[in-house]
Amino acid sequence: MKPIDHYSYQCGVIDCFNEMLRAGLKRIALSHPASSAGERDVLIPFSREICQKYGTHFYVEDQPLLTDLFPISLNLGKFHLIYWKEEADLAEYLKIKADKERLILQKAYTGESRRQIARRFGLLLSYPATGIDRLILENLEPEQI
Repeated sequence: MKPIDHYSYQCGVIDCFNEMLRAGLKRIALSHPASSAGERDVLIPFSREICQKYGTHFYVEDQPLLTDLFPISLNLGKFHLIYWKEEADLAEYLKIKADKERLILQKAYTGESRRQIARRFGLLLSYPATGIDRLILENLEPEQI
């Protein structure tokens, strides 16, 4: 098999996710986590081009939403591009982030409220409810607050 360089692989993922957004199969999509802003930013010119092609948009995310949907090490300190088609979906992402921060400040980011933040994020990613529940249940590396 011919080797695929990292940049080309990332561009393929971005193209695929944006095609899914255009088709209405996903509400938002995340780039793969990048270890640095510079590593992520290399993808911005391609993202502009692909978003223009599919009628989608991207958002530069330096502080990703961390939930129990994914192991904390996957996204803590990482950098992403978030792709969306409908403005309401980006607004919902930002609302979930704000709701989580409010719950943390109120010392109420526990139990069911914590689970609901992860569920809302999973639904925004267009994951099925059963898949969201499984990911939360199987996550052995939750965020420590």
